[in-house]
This record gives sequence, structure tokens and C-alpha cells, in this order.
Amino acid sequence: MDETLYLEFNVAQLNFEQKRYVEASRALEFLLSHDPDNASVRTLLARSYYHAAMLTKAEEQARVLLQRDPTDHYAQLVLGRALQRQSRHGEAREPLRLAALFSDDDDTI
Repeated sequence: MDETLYLEFNVAQLNFEQKRYVEASRALEFLLSHDPDNASVRTLLARSYYHAAMLTKAEEQARVLLQRDPTDHYAQLVLGRALQRQSRHGEAREPLRLAALFSDDDDTI
């Protein structure tokens, strides 16, 4: 990631930390268009979508992460929580179970 993109990622992280999730997601979408294989960008984008109640988009990003690494417990957690918030509780059980299985601690989104 070049310096400009690195700075943009820092801005996105700051927006996320300040609970400006829509702004964070816009910056992260831009970053992802330049570096689609960057798991850190995609994870923060999934989290931003989740907190901005863009649940379908959060689900999509989590699924991309899981295609690349099915043992990514954090992606499993984001997927499970996004499904729960869409009242898709039956579908949420498996990713939440896997998130707990792959993780030692109680992660939060």
C-alpha cells in the first residue's frame, strides 16, 4: 500500500473509531478498489457496513473474506451478527458457532 493509500486507511480507521461508519465505508470502498486483496481493508469495511446497518453489504464482505480464509473467526462473527440483525437466525447459527470455535475470546464487532 503506497503512502497515500496508507493515509486514507488511517482516516478510515479514525472515522470508524469516531463512529462515523458511513464516512469510513466510503474511504474503505475507495481503498478496496485499489487493493481488492487487502483483508484488513475488507474487514474494516465489513465492520463499518455492519455498524451503519448496511447489513447486506456487511454480509457480502464477510463472505468474500471467508472464501479466502474459512477459519477467519472475525469474518465468521461479522457474518453471523449481520445475519442475526436481518432476522436470519437459522443461517446465523453456523458462522457464530465457527467464530466461537476458531477464537479463544469473546470478540465484539
